[in-house]
Amino acid sequence: MIHVYVAAGSNVEPQRHLRTALAALGERFGALRCSPAYRNQAVGFQGDDFINLVVGFATQDSVADVRATLQQIESLCERPPHSPRWAPRTMDLDVLLYGDLVGEHVGMTLPRPDLVRRAYMLKPLADIAPQLLHPTLGQSIETLWAHFPDPHHPLIAVSLD
Repeated sequence: MIHVYVAAGSNVEPQRHLRTALAALGERFGALRCSPAYRNQAVGFQGDDFINLVVGFATQDSVADVRATLQQIESLCERPPHSPRWAPRTMDLDVLLYGDLVGEHVGMTLPRPDLVRRAYMLKPLADIAPQLLHPTLGQSIETLWAHFPDPHHPLIAVSLD
């Protein structure tokens, strides 16, 4: 089994869409490890705050199959295909880590480069997998979070209820 970590975020009816996405992920992949959810400002554009979290699960699916499933779940959450990158989102599901896989795979770079630059990805991952080693940096996620350089992007814990 491969351990996969996925960032989930929304700033359009975020509680509803995140609950829908988590239910669909659970149906497809079984037991999920979910971080707390965090509210944070939109990055790259002006818009409503996002709610973000990280989900971990084990699978035997290929990285291409996992990505296809995530895209189906984004559609289930009313995200149009080919939506703009820096815009409001009903759902954004991004593979952060797929086991120890490194490099370009089905149109994405693994590990996700933004992981160590975005508090809303790194902090939730540190919450659920602190001892996990980053496959290219060789440091634990906990250590990477402890040395995170950008204190100007606050995260506020929120409930999805």
